[in-house]
Amino acid sequence: MKLILTQEVTGLGTPGDIVEVKDGYGRNFLVPRGLAIRWTKGGEKQVSSIKRAREVREVRDLGHAQDIKAQLEGLRVKLPARAGEAGRLFGSITVADIVDAVQSAGGPLIDKRRIELGAPIKTLGTHQVSVRLHPEVAANVSVEVVSG
Repeated sequence: MKLILTQEVTGLGTPGDIVEVKDGYGRNFLVPRGLAIRWTKGGEKQVSSIKRAREVREVRDLGHAQDIKAQLEGLRVKLPARAGEAGRLFGSITVADIVDAVQSAGGPLIDKRRIELGAPIKTLGTHQVSVRLHPEVAANVSVEVVSG
């Protein structure tokens, strides 16, 4: 199945890329979640507008990504959350919570789609979060979840 990606999909491509995937993956996962649209000859025209929008949001170049990485890895990000007696959170920490915490700690504005959580954050303590800034650059941010 041929699809046009509308959002970044890890291991597959970036917005505007035309990819070939298995029928079930495209029909049952990518298209219903809005991550891709079916490829058509008319859809080719949308590719240029998707790529233009991506260029506006994207980190300019590798050097700029390295600068942002150094800035992010130097941050101490504290995230207050409600927790029970054993240190388990009432709910979990979302990607949007992490973006807000990074900004309030003095860090740069990050697109929430670039943050990768290994597993849901559901406990107090320090957790490592990966931020994909560029295809070749990923920053590891240490997020400390505190009771609050």
